Amino acid sequence: MPEVLTAPLVVEFPFTRSLGPVQSAFLTGLRERVVLGVKTADGRTLVPPVEYDPVTAEEIRDLIEVAPIGTVTTWAWNPAPRRGQPLGTPFAWVLVRLDGADTALLHALDAPGPDAVHTGMRVRVRWAQERSGAITDIACFEPYEGDPPELAGHSGRFENMVTGIVAPARLDYVYSPGRAQSGYINALSDRRTVGERCPSCRKVYVPPRGACPTCGVATAEQAEVGPRGTVTTYCIVNIKAAHTASDIEVPYVYAHIALDGADLALHGRIGGIPYDQVRMGLRVEPVWTAGARYPDHYRPTGEPDAPYETYKELL
Repeated sequence: MPEVLTAPLVVEFPFTRSLGPVQSAFLTGLRERVVLGVKTADGRTLVPPVEYDPVTAEEIRDLIEVAPIGTVTTWAWNPAPRRGQPLGTPFAWVLVRLDGADTALLHALDAPGPDAVHTGMRVRVRWAQERSGAITDIACFEPYEGDPPELAGHSGRFENMVTGIVAPARLDYVYSPGRAQSGYINALSDRRTVGERCPSCRKVYVPPRGACPTCGVATAEQAEVGPRGTVTTYCIVNIKAAHTASDIEVPYVYAHIALDGADLALHGRIGGIPYDQVRMGLRVEPVWTAGARYPDHYRPTGEPDAPYETYKELL
């Protein structure tokens, strides 16, 4: 059995969202060191504020200032902070019910250790040195035993209101292609393409998934295919994607290629021929670059085009 491969992968993108009047006032308030909640029709104060009552679904817009100090209602110790979390040293995740609020706000509590944290402890907001109108304007909470501050009763009206935020989204994970695809990837490093043959229908699938997609039975018998193949269908790409290599100019052709001996077409870029001369049935072969683990592209072999009958079942 080949060694099963693993690789770290990251999915990352900026998420842009506009803010309604309630969230706009809340985040602008944080920028100005003011914490706002919203009042429901039955008198509850929700912090952080929402635009609709979670119980009655009524729209709520009655903003009210609450204190920047409160009480820990529950907590969990975080011994190993991860990238992007509020503090770089071990801290407690806490739910804090600010004075004047009926709900709790989730944030970090800076404490020397779990023995210093308990439900019911009093804490206050530690403001970030630089604030922009985001939840990170609250750097964290810290223990507090002093008197409550006097509130100005802010209405939620500010100058230069924050109307939108950009929240970076990122997912770090480790991908394992499994036994079948690990064998396929390892073979590519030797410039060979291998699929797996179904023990029932005898079709060869490339890249292999470890099971026949038609019969549903497990596959294990490797079968080398190609290296030449036939273009079964294609598209002309007119927009250059961010990850496209700098030396690839649009338009170019991306195609389904049925390698000789395979019963499933794989994807590949077609080069070495003007894009408007690529056609179904075109015979192609892989082009490898030095040190590459997969073909850079496929180019015409010069053979006559394959008859449609030979690949129609692969469309």
